[in-house]
Amino acid sequence: MSESTLSQFIREKRKLLGLTQEELSFKAGVGLRFVRELETGKPTLRMDKVNQVLQLFGYELGATEINRKKLVDEES
Repeated sequence: MSESTLSQFIREKRKLLGLTQEELSFKAGVGLRFVRELETGKPTLRMDKVNQVLQLFGYELGATEINRKKLVDEES
């Protein structure tokens, strides 16, 4: 899941539940600033805090396999 996809996912789930960013931050136990950074796709975020938010929706971040050949080709 890329940053933009993750931020979109969080925003959509939050709105689906009818929560404000402030309400989401309170329920997840993270700061409002963190939720705003998460929803705007900040490229560097603490994974433990991202997982705190995702747990409200029944998800968590985890390791996923990548296509190493594609990664090498992109670097060339």
